[in-house]
Amino acid sequence: MEPIKRFSNSITDGNLWIYILSLAKEVEIKEEDISMLIFEKFGFLPNKLIAKTVLFRLKKEGYASKEKLAGKPSYKTTEKGLKELESMKGFSSDLIQKL
Repeated sequence: MEPIKRFSNSITDGNLWIYILSLAKEVEIKEEDISMLIFEKFGFLPNKLIAKTVLFRLKKEGYASKEKLAGKPSYKTTEKGLKELESMKGFSSDLIQKL
C-alpha cells in the first residue's frame, strides 16, 4: 500500500471517534445516520458496524451521551468529548507545523 493511502486510512476509518464527536458536538445525531453524515461532511463512508462499535465505546467511556431523537437512539458529545476534540486539534496543529 502506498504511504498516502495508509495515512488516509489511519486518519479516516482508523479514527472514527474524531468524526463522530465532531458531528455530535452541536446537535444530537441519530445512530442510524452516522455513516451517511460522515460521508456527507468528510467524504468517506465508514462501515456501519465499525461506526456503531466506536459509538458504543465513546458512550461507555463518557465521551458521548445517549439520547433519544424522534424516538430513536441518538448521541451528543459530552464535555469530556469536547475536551478530547480540542486536544486532538492541538496535536494535529503541532504535527502539521513540524512536518
